[in-house]
Amino acid sequence: MASVGYRRVSTHDQKLERQDLGDVDRVFEEHESGSKRDRPALRDLLDYIRDGDEVVVWSIDRLARDLRDLQTIVEQVTNIGARIKFVSEGLSFGHQDADAFAKLQFQMLGAFAEFERSIIRKRQAEGIAKARERGVYRGGKKRIDREAVILLHAGGAGPTAIAEQMGISRMSVYRILSTTNAA
Repeated sequence: MASVGYRRVSTHDQKLERQDLGDVDRVFEEHESGSKRDRPALRDLLDYIRDGDEVVVWSIDRLARDLRDLQTIVEQVTNIGARIKFVSEGLSFGHQDADAFAKLQFQMLGAFAEFERSIIRKRQAEGIAKARERGVYRGGKKRIDREAVILLHAGGAGPTAIAEQMGISRMSVYRILSTTNAA
């Protein structure tokens, strides 16, 4: 039986160290948004754990920001035969557990995490709208060299070749070309 930890923060600026998991045999860590369901370290953890293992997570919101995802992940862990323990909430779940009160607490805390995420999104949208009104919001920085896309297309390269050469999606190429009437 192994004790396996999972720690997650949303950005590279945030520190994983505050999520003290105690003495674990192996830790999977990542800097990814909890709203993303497909996270590399989480996927690796789910592939790694075996029947009888214990997965230790600092808190419910570190595992998922959506109640449905949270329930799915916990179900995946427990269906393998492993237990999952949430340190800050003091909750632990296994496949054989039938504690209705613990399940209710788990679902309520998951719902609160999802609610908190939606509030953050709403505040962010409101802040962006106000910044746009003041003329100070210009959006995120451009990640694709639009001029290079246009030059490659003008040089005879097709959207697929441009996408492969620049490491972007074909949809991005089409979007850029459609705004320049070069498509």
